[in-house]
Amino acid sequence: MNASLLAALNDSERLLVTQTERAELAALDEDAAIDLEARIRRARNKHVGQYRRGASARVVDHGARGQAAPENQRAALKAEAFEEALARVSRRVAVLARQAAAELRAERLAAARAARHAHRPGAPGPASAEGRKGPAVTGERTGDRALRSPASQKRRASTRAAGARQQAERDSR
Repeated sequence: MNASLLAALNDSERLLVTQTERAELAALDEDAAIDLEARIRRARNKHVGQYRRGASARVVDHGARGQAAPENQRAALKAEAFEEALARVSRRVAVLARQAAAELRAERLAAARAARHAHRPGAPGPASAEGRKGPAVTGERTGDRALRSPASQKRRASTRAAGARQQAERDSR
């Protein structure tokens, strides 16, 4: 981080910003990184708010935003320092979230593969016909996939009615 940005911070703020260095972030797990991101975001919002309030108060005295800006430089530097720190932490949280999502997806796929292989036809266990309750399995489609389910009939009727309404409107012209 820029030395002038760090010089604008006090000790506790500098400590918070140094927790966002690459080595420090690498040691954090996803939950700790999210907590750090929340703390950095709160600090950034605080300093951005202070900068804006200070700048707007000085505009009345100076008559223009450009002339009031130099007096508010320290607040702007603090806001910028926390903005950079937040960007670093947010990138790390995004990386950790993608990794966690990939791991979860891999676990779910492995569980689905295991369940599918466990229920092969002819395999012993509850998947066989004598151990299973309910109707016999046939090759016909069932439920919403059936050719003539109540949902498909309603959809078909709705489509026909819409077409009939459009045709009636055209015929009445």
